[in-house]
Amino acid sequence: MANIRSLDPSASPLDYYGSELRRLREEAKLSQQQLGDILFCTASLIGQIETAKKVPTRRFSEQLDNALMTGGQFTRLIGLVLRSQLPNWFQPYADMEARATYICAFQSDVVYGLLQTPEYAREVLGARRDGDDLENTVAARLERQRIMDRDTPPMVWVIMSEAVLCQEVGGAKVMRDQLAHLLEMQRREWVKIQILPFSAGVHAGIAGSFNVLRFEDDPDIVYTEDFVQGRMTADPSAVREGVRRYDHLRAASLSLKESAELIARVMEERYGDRSGPGGGVLA
Repeated sequence: MANIRSLDPSASPLDYYGSELRRLREEAKLSQQQLGDILFCTASLIGQIETAKKVPTRRFSEQLDNALMTGGQFTRLIGLVLRSQLPNWFQPYADMEARATYICAFQSDVVYGLLQTPEYAREVLGARRDGDDLENTVAARLERQRIMDRDTPPMVWVIMSEAVLCQEVGGAKVMRDQLAHLLEMQRREWVKIQILPFSAGVHAGIAGSFNVLRFEDDPDIVYTEDFVQGRMTADPSAVREGVRRYDHLRAASLSLKESAELIARVMEERYGDRSGPGGGVLA
């Protein structure tokens, strides 16, 4: 029997999505099985989404709009649904990140979230999550990256420690694909990537990763994160300190060209094809 658990549409974006799906499906006089057949999915999946037990994907939402002729309602809504899957403490930052015109990020340990491949993101986020929760969080991170494909994307300037390139996350193939993605992203006019080499020694980011966001009409903010949660502030003295540190890091980093060359070199030398003649894996 279909799950008919009632939802409070105001409880969350996911609940609203589920209640609207059920309402429009019933208006179309379709059973869950019939709609599932149209979308090439199971009736169970339709039921789970209608009862807010499963987070829909962007592709599902696009197919749903076509099937129910909703004029893009679910495609517009899915962004809010996926954003709601981010940790509560991180959502305000994600909102500000989406509005920023200039993002300056320093990362000491991992690739910046806006530049992560799905496989790399899954490995990083999987250190603290598993199961469906992990997949929902990965989907939310990839949703954040959509700002990079807007008609007018933000300027994104990322400085990463050389350690980020050498810390193997998810195995050689994941790392090779991730570094190849960085090189591809750097070809975009609005994306700049610099590597802070080991030879820089003690540097202005030694205390940890941080981001500075700039806006057209709002004050700049600086964002820092510890192992529990993040902190965001527009305090002028904190922002000045963040900008000062970032300028020092930029000066100590390799040039854009040198950074790209290092990324390519590490990709080939450290994560290149490790299979020997006949496909055997080399030690």
